[in-house]
Amino acid sequence: MKIFKHALAFSFALSAGVISDAIALELYVDTETKQIFAEPGPGRVLLGTFVKAEDIPPKTETPKVLSAPSQTSAEPSRKTESAELAPARKDQTTEVADKATTERLSNQISVLEERVKEAEKVHMDFDDRGLHFKTKDGNFSFAVNGRIQPAAEYNFINEPNPPIGSNTPNELNSGATIRRARLGVEGTFFKVWDYKLEYDFSRGNGTVAAGITDAFVRFNHTDALSYKIGSFKEPFSLEEAASNRFLTFIERHMAVNAFIDNPNVYKTGIGVNYAVPRWQTGIAFQTEPIGAGNSANTSVNANGNQNRNNGSGDTGWTAIGRITGRPWMEDDTKFLHVGISAGHTTVNTQFRADGTMVGEGSTSGGGMSFVGFLGTNVDRTSVLNTGNLSNGALTDPNRRQITSFDRYGAESWLVYGPFSAQAEFLRTNINGVGYDNEHLTGYYGFVSYFLTGESKAYHVRNGAANRIKPKKPFHWNLSGLGAWEVAAGYDFIDMNSGVIRGGRASMFRFALNWYPHSNVKFQNNMVYLLDIDTSGTPTTNTRGYSGGAGARTHGWDNGGFAAFLSQITVDF
Repeated sequence: MKIFKHALAFSFALSAGVISDAIALELYVDTETKQIFAEPGPGRVLLGTFVKAEDIPPKTETPKVLSAPSQTSAEPSRKTESAELAPARKDQTTEVADKATTERLSNQISVLEERVKEAEKVHMDFDDRGLHFKTKDGNFSFAVNGRIQPAAEYNFINEPNPPIGSNTPNELNSGATIRRARLGVEGTFFKVWDYKLEYDFSRGNGTVAAGITDAFVRFNHTDALSYKIGSFKEPFSLEEAASNRFLTFIERHMAVNAFIDNPNVYKTGIGVNYAVPRWQTGIAFQTEPIGAGNSANTSVNANGNQNRNNGSGDTGWTAIGRITGRPWMEDDTKFLHVGISAGHTTVNTQFRADGTMVGEGSTSGGGMSFVGFLGTNVDRTSVLNTGNLSNGALTDPNRRQITSFDRYGAESWLVYGPFSAQAEFLRTNINGVGYDNEHLTGYYGFVSYFLTGESKAYHVRNGAANRIKPKKPFHWNLSGLGAWEVAAGYDFIDMNSGVIRGGRASMFRFALNWYPHSNVKFQNNMVYLLDIDTSGTPTTNTRGYSGGAGARTHGWDNGGFAAFLSQITVDF
């Protein structure tokens, strides 16, 4: 930039000299936009005339004319004096003109410098995080983010029990879908505040609010300590803390989906997070998710937890937290991560004035259910399903009513160069009328290995997996192959406990993942069902109330299933 300024000033200086018949260019600057133009116009001021350096002729000196003094007459002496003083007066005139020209050029250069400074106030970058705009002083930034995940599923073993009566077939469907399609904005203001707003077009469920994932403002008290308010993820579970862009398998494991993700992990509230490279902790106090249409939302109002139609009543709330650390850590490619999570969530079952339950037989207005699916990404039918855990009128002595549930989790993750191993155990205790120590459990474990030598990356603030950056991004001449990863693991869930019969299942998972670039990932998975027990899931709730798991869930008892899954992730 300094070279540009010096060259420009030098060109101005040349334009002030003698310009011959060389081709010249006049430049004008707009006094408002500070843009440069080659033609005059309204609001434009002439900067000067510019020519190529090689077209400027050398400047010649004007020779002085000297006369011999005359001793015989005073008149010749005065003529001689005038002749001697003429060059001096001419030099003074030229000096004044040159000074004026210099001042004019200096002002014009100042205008250009101001224009340059204005251009430098905002910087634009594009990296593996996407397109980012940032002011020079660092006070403000703005970025557009998004992801799209086209997915496909082919079920090559699809053997449930045959349907009964007028029921439809129980088989899962092969096909394709857009698993996620998200678009959002994020950035900072006054350095210490940041924000994020993201919308998932695949989560609409008929309402605009249901598609909102993140929608929060965060105050960064220090580099480690921050406070957040808005809609954001519950701080719970290692796999849930990782973005779906960075998962080893296409779908999260069954217990994580059933106990955390399916009830909607995005809730509205306040949170505190403290994170340094060796350990992290996050706690939050949150309410039910924005919008209706999920199994944990007990509001009967389509506006979700906004009570506008005298129908919602109180909403459930959650107090939840997670603490993690790396007790052994050589560097970011060799470490052991461990952590625990815990949370308490209230459930608000709605009853009418006559004591009957609102939404009897469903979860829209009373109670809730826990559901799970077999690791599939297109047909995610709730093969495992507790049915509504609240049923019966207030006057029914045998009614069941879930009033709250408690969740606990333990996690571990070992990374040693290209090898990694990850495992979690999750438990959900059910509290309420008609329940006595019922609990749902699940766990998983898997190993992965990068054939091309990369290591799993660590996200310090989340205490979870981060973006993989290939050592040699893919190139058509095969000078780079990208990153290749293989993985295999075991997945188990048990939702049969006491009077709750939600089903039990176990499966193997296999993965082959290709990362041609840091923002692109091709995933190929196979899921193979080892065992499934849904014998205790009746078509109606216990004691004959409607809203049970359904005939399709019951139809998968002792069934056989295996599928190939594929998914492409492109994000910025």
